[in-house]
Amino acid sequence: VQLVQSGGGLVQAGDSLRLSCVPSDRTFSPNVMGWFRQAPGQGRDIVAAIGWSVGGAYYPDSMKDRFTISRDNVTNTVSLQIVNLKPEDTAVYYCGAAVKGWDEYDLWGQGTQVTVSS
Repeated sequence: VQLVQSGGGLVQAGDSLRLSCVPSDRTFSPNVMGWFRQAPGQGRDIVAAIGWSVGGAYYPDSMKDRFTISRDNVTNTVSLQIVNLKPEDTAVYYCGAAVKGWDEYDLWGQGTQVTVSS
C-alpha cells in the first residue's frame, strides 16, 4: 500500500490550501491517519489526526485554529485544509497511517512542499 499525496506548492500569506492523501489500496483500513509537517532543520511534528473507522479528530493546541482534517468515506481521501496561511507554515507536509497501533505511524506518503511567501 502506498499513500499518495497531492496539493501543496507556493502560496501567499493569508491564502488557504488543501492537501490530500489517498491510499493506493481501497481496502486499506488503518487505525488512524494523520498529517505531519517538517520545517527545514526541524523534526516532524503532528498537525492533525483522524480515526479511520471511528472518526474523531485530534489537533495539538497550536493547530486547532487554522487546520482541519477530514476523511471522504467514498474516495478514502484524507484531506488537510489550512486557512490563513503564514510563512511559518512553510514545511514539507506528510500524511501517515498508524496500522499496527494507534500512535505509531508505520506508513508514510511521499511528502509535499508547502511554501508560504509573505
